[in-house]
Amino acid sequence: MKEPKKIGMLTPSSNTALEPICSRMLHDVPEVTCHYSRFEVTKISLEQDSLSQFNMEPMLRAAELLAHAEVDVIAWNGTSGGWIGFDVDRKLCEAITERTGIPATTSMLSQIRAFKEHDIKSVHLVTPYIPEINKLIAKQYKEQCGIETVNISGLDITHNRSFSLVSQERIEDQIKEVTVSPADALSVVCTNFPAVSKVEYYEEKYNIPMYDTINVLMWECLKMVDIDPNILKEWGKVFSKVTVNN
Repeated sequence: MKEPKKIGMLTPSSNTALEPICSRMLHDVPEVTCHYSRFEVTKISLEQDSLSQFNMEPMLRAAELLAHAEVDVIAWNGTSGGWIGFDVDRKLCEAITERTGIPATTSMLSQIRAFKEHDIKSVHLVTPYIPEINKLIAKQYKEQCGIETVNISGLDITHNRSFSLVSQERIEDQIKEVTVSPADALSVVCTNFPAVSKVEYYEEKYNIPMYDTINVLMWECLKMVDIDPNILKEWGKVFSKVTVNN
């Protein structure tokens, strides 16, 4: 019997959103399975105790555990690269592959690759984060990708566990707030934030594609294991977009 392709995901220890969402995404896709490994993350801020949670060694140890399952790709399903630096995410991927022999990616790298492949030049940014983190994400979009951030909405929360408890009503208020101006896409950054659970509703109502850090990661992981991302239905326009030549 042929074994399904296996996606290994590094998960923040206090995250309760991404695992059930990713499992639901693959519910009708027997060709692929998801497997998870956790390391400690409880706070999202720019204070040193928060930044030190993303030191590479604990992430690499968690990646090694995924390698025991002989997964086909290892993905950091988290967004720390948005404020620590996309280059840090790239170095993490290199270190994971060097340690395990398995190709790697991250939510933030997947998002900016999806922006490039689908010719996204401007975004609205929605997160549960503090303003300082949101500004750093927007700065990286501009300086490293040439992407303009038009409007930003955050919730000024630092307790990671609390992100998953934000209601869809509050999330919709944020989306409504930012989409008063035109932009090519909606960037939702945080993998413990349940916005993507209603992605088709938000895309249709506000007439804007949603590039959430959960759905874009799945989009890239499927490509990395040679599965057409279009196999996923009802999880956003990113899965049905036609590739453009840049």
